[in-house]
Amino acid sequence: MHPPLTTDLLLSAYCSGLFPMAEPDDDDRISWYAPDPRAILPLDGLHVSKSLARTIQKGKFDIRVDAAFERVMRMCAEPSDDRKTTWISEELVEAYTNLHERGFAHSVECRLDKELVGGLYGVAIGGAFFGESMFSRVRDASKVALAHLVDRLRNGGFVLLDTQMNTPHLARLGVVVISRCEYESRLARALKISAKWDALDRVA
Repeated sequence: MHPPLTTDLLLSAYCSGLFPMAEPDDDDRISWYAPDPRAILPLDGLHVSKSLARTIQKGKFDIRVDAAFERVMRMCAEPSDDRKTTWISEELVEAYTNLHERGFAHSVECRLDKELVGGLYGVAIGGAFFGESMFSRVRDASKVALAHLVDRLRNGGFVLLDTQMNTPHLARLGVVVISRCEYESRLARALKISAKWDALDRVA
């Protein structure tokens, strides 16, 4: 048995460069990861294609924040064509929902005709945002959510967007990899910053 995933344990782990994932082939046992290299998205490095820019400008999606956190997590956990199992267990849903209620975990949601069709969630501590997962049921929905996230982080004074591990899809969006040593250095600097998740809302 592993220790309960309390909010304090999760916050301490993230501040140390660790994040949890459940092992679906091992009764959802929790494992902790600190990849080397580590993937990040520079906040000035998001690649926005012309078609994505047009979609954003048209306001195709109704973007909301923190309105359906648990539902976003559960939709991220749903099976897809290229992933039949998920690392997002019931234990993780409960733990991150508790983090959300304490103001540390956040979601960005895209709706189309009032239906939730895309989004992402992650954890914010200091000037760092740790992206956990995203989903899309309509073309570009998750990309629009990511673009909004980057805008929100930049407005709030964040300096680090951690995407944990890279994929070809994330690389096309501008994600790069750095050594774990470099990541831990950037993380230490980011944790000293008092960034504001809701700064964009105040501007609006």
